[in-house]
Amino acid sequence: MSYVDGFVLAVPKAKLDDYKKLANLTGPIWMEHGALAYVECIGDDVPYGELTSFPRAVQAKDDEIVVFAWVVYESRQSRDAVMPKVMADPRLTPDWGPMPFDMKRMIFGGFQPFMEL
Repeated sequence: MSYVDGFVLAVPKAKLDDYKKLANLTGPIWMEHGALAYVECIGDDVPYGELTSFPRAVQAKDDEIVVFAWVVYESRQSRDAVMPKVMADPRLTPDWGPMPFDMKRMIFGGFQPFMEL
């Protein structure tokens, strides 16, 4: 069964184009190193909940949009092999300047699917 890394982050609306450029650079790198799928989604129907919600999870501000992304791998072992290759890829180390989002508010984790249809 596959393995999934999931990410939720807040991107300032003014920097959304910069974020998209970054995603279009990094996604193919993940795929080249063995990911099966790479998906980036911009929040469209993401209400601010009273107790919990995607915006609350990443402390999204009024001028920010929530991004939900995931990477699919063949297995946890595959992910553990792919990740160091991606992190060492020299295309990910150019001087981009500041990231187009606050990395401290990004949440992420690895997930083992229990059902796939």
